Amino acid sequence: MAASAAVNESIADRTFVITRELSAPVHIVFEAMSKPEHVIKWFGPVGWPLTLCDMDFRVGGKFRFAMTGPNGVQNTPFGGTYREIERNRRIVYDNGFLLEGAGRMIHTITLEPRGDKTLLTFSTLFDTIAMRNEHIGMGFEEGVNSGFDQLDDLVVTMAKPAG
Repeated sequence: MAASAAVNESIADRTFVITRELSAPVHIVFEAMSKPEHVIKWFGPVGWPLTLCDMDFRVGGKFRFAMTGPNGVQNTPFGGTYREIERNRRIVYDNGFLLEGAGRMIHTITLEPRGDKTLLTFSTLFDTIAMRNEHIGMGFEEGVNSGFDQLDDLVVTMAKPAG
């Protein structure tokens, strides 16, 4: 983290939040977020699939992802460490490109039951306001929401009774 910048920049100014209602119960949403065989189906914007998806989903475990764009070239890998996991309730992890000196962010996902649906809150704390603004300017919100659209489609399928 760029400690000197963060000292003078409020957490609120470095945070970006997306809230979505998903069409399946919490336990299904949590499963879709915690297992690589599901994550690979929804993570990232449409047209930028995960082509690297290594996950050790436990507190202290690491993940490493990379997306491949429409040009067929795999982008720089990114990843981090799972800091908190509360089954069916909360996931906290740090994240950033796996490059020397790359900025970091902390993502906090909370899941709240809403009958047979789930309220998902995705909060990202960036190292600096400049990093937040750069990511927002590059389409961070649209990309995350595109992934959550795919997540919603997946959990609807997962929630259907077998038969």
